[in-house]
Amino acid sequence: MNLHEYQARDILRRHGIPVPPGEVATTVAEARAIAVRLGGGPVVVKAQVHAGGRGKAGGVKLAANADEAAAHAAKILGMTIKSLTVRQVLVAPAADIASESYVGIIVDRTSQRPVLMVSAAGGIDIEEVAAKTPEKIHRLAIDPRYGLLPHQGLGLALTLYRDIAQARAAADIMQRLYTAFYAVGASLAEINPLATTRDGAVAALDAKIVIDDNELERRPEIAALRDSSADAPSEVAAREAGLTFIKLDGTVGCCVNGAGLAMATMDLVKYYGGEPANFLDIGGSSNPQKVVSALRIITADPSVRAILFNIFGGITRGDDVANGIVQATSGFPLKVPLVIRLTGTNQELGVQILTQAGFSALTDMDEAVKQAVARARAA
Repeated sequence: MNLHEYQARDILRRHGIPVPPGEVATTVAEARAIAVRLGGGPVVVKAQVHAGGRGKAGGVKLAANADEAAAHAAKILGMTIKSLTVRQVLVAPAADIASESYVGIIVDRTSQRPVLMVSAAGGIDIEEVAAKTPEKIHRLAIDPRYGLLPHQGLGLALTLYRDIAQARAAADIMQRLYTAFYAVGASLAEINPLATTRDGAVAALDAKIVIDDNELERRPEIAALRDSSADAPSEVAAREAGLTFIKLDGTVGCCVNGAGLAMATMDLVKYYGGEPANFLDIGGSSNPQKVVSALRIITADPSVRAILFNIFGGITRGDDVANGIVQATSGFPLKVPLVIRLTGTNQELGVQILTQAGFSALTDMDEAVKQAVARARAA
């Protein structure tokens, strides 16, 4: 679950990290009033949307006064950034920045630990730094038994700042960020930029936190922060239907049962020259309605040119999947080709149901993927 910047800033502030004040506005009048309350001087107006590249898209603007802040808010509110509509803006004081650094914590599957990353190349996408100048990123895998030890934080801070007071301030922020990371069940928490001001202070000027969905059930106060209106409609629909869905940029829509099989399916799509349009896992449930919901979500994506069902029946029954496909396609006829691979539990009955409805089903996974990729290219 993604948090808005203003929500992430509030969490950091509650954990003692220095974060400049700021308020959220949903109207131009509110943006003007906030700018006045902040002193009427220079402020920054920032789109609150779950998408990167806000600045490049025109969603972050510096304003010299309240009138200019209102003018920027008028342009930003309602604009679209990566297919998401901006419905609120954060108005915060503009900082007199002397330097920018990056500090972030992410769960690393390889080391099976949270990894603290710092870089003196702050203010830009960390992915860009990793791709072009990876030597500028310093990493530390944190032992969860002991947490981030003081000397470890200070050692990393000294790669960012020569001034010992600033290094100590940054080390303290790293300790507090680690505490916040665990407190909210995050899979990622980052400050970019961690800035020094002209008077030598160190502060978090931006914040990003992503919550591990598996943590939400035992942290209802964090789950309550979800803003479904800021999520892609397909992701909201999938969540309500109990499906695991991630939108991608390809043309082959994938509906699979089981995360491992879904990953293998996407790998094969790419291997045979295609690009998956999504990750969609209907899980192990034998519920035809899940198949109906899955097809509705996939077909709502205009970039999908072919749909691939790849079902290996274990707990999931082939006849239930077949009934779901028949039910879904009778409700809204498909405008793109459909390729079905069905094997495992109740395979014969599932194939019979599909055949009677005018569909054909394959049992070979490679052949099904090849056909789906070919049909997506031809569409």
